[in-house]
Amino acid sequence: MAEPTDASPVAPRTSPLAHLADRMRAAAVTGARGVTLAERPFLTMVNLRLDLASEAADRVAKTLGTPLPRECGHTTAAGPYTVVWLGPDEWLVLSEEPVDTVELRQALAEDPGSVVDVSANRTTLELSGPVARQVLEKGCRLDLHPRVFGPGRAVSTTVGPVPVLLRQLDDAPTYRLLPRSSFADYLARWLIDAMSEYRGPEVP
Repeated sequence: MAEPTDASPVAPRTSPLAHLADRMRAAAVTGARGVTLAERPFLTMVNLRLDLASEAADRVAKTLGTPLPRECGHTTAAGPYTVVWLGPDEWLVLSEEPVDTVELRQALAEDPGSVVDVSANRTTLELSGPVARQVLEKGCRLDLHPRVFGPGRAVSTTVGPVPVLLRQLDDAPTYRLLPRSSFADYLARWLIDAMSEYRGPEVP
C-alpha cells in the first residue's frame, strides 16, 4: 500500500496590504491635482553590511554590477538592482527580481560582513502624481523640494508617525515608501486620508 502523502494545498502568499487594495484604488485622484497610491508587494530586499574600505566591498560591487553608494541619501543602480545607503557600513539592495544572496556571501569571502534577505520585513507603497509631494509634506519633515530631493535619492525618515525608507523614482513625481509590514496598514490609511483633500474641484 502506498504511503499517504500530505496533499494539503499551499496557501497563496498574501501581501500586507492586500485587504486595502480596493480602498487605495478608490482614493486615486486624476487631473492636474492627481495622485495615486498602490502597493508594490514582494520586492526583494537584501540588507548588506561590510567595511566600505575592504576588498569585499569591491567584490560585492562587482557582483551587483554597481558601486556601493558612499553618502547619505545616495543610491546606485544597475540592471534590476538599486542599492540604497543606510549607514557608513550598511546598504539595502532592492530588486524586482530575486537576488542571489549565496553569490553575495561568497563575495564577502573571509572579510567581516553579512548578507541577509529582509524581504519579509517590509512592503512597498508607491505614491505618484502631480501632488504626491504635497501629500507627503503633510507628515514628513524632510525638505522634498526638487532642489534638495529628487530622482535617485533615498533616506530613512518618518511619514506621519511611521518610520519609512523614502525613495524618489522620477519627476512625476513617483515615490516609494518602505515601512515595516506591521506598520503598513496604518501608513496606507494615513496616506489615503492625506489624499482626500485633492478629490475636490480643480483650481484653475
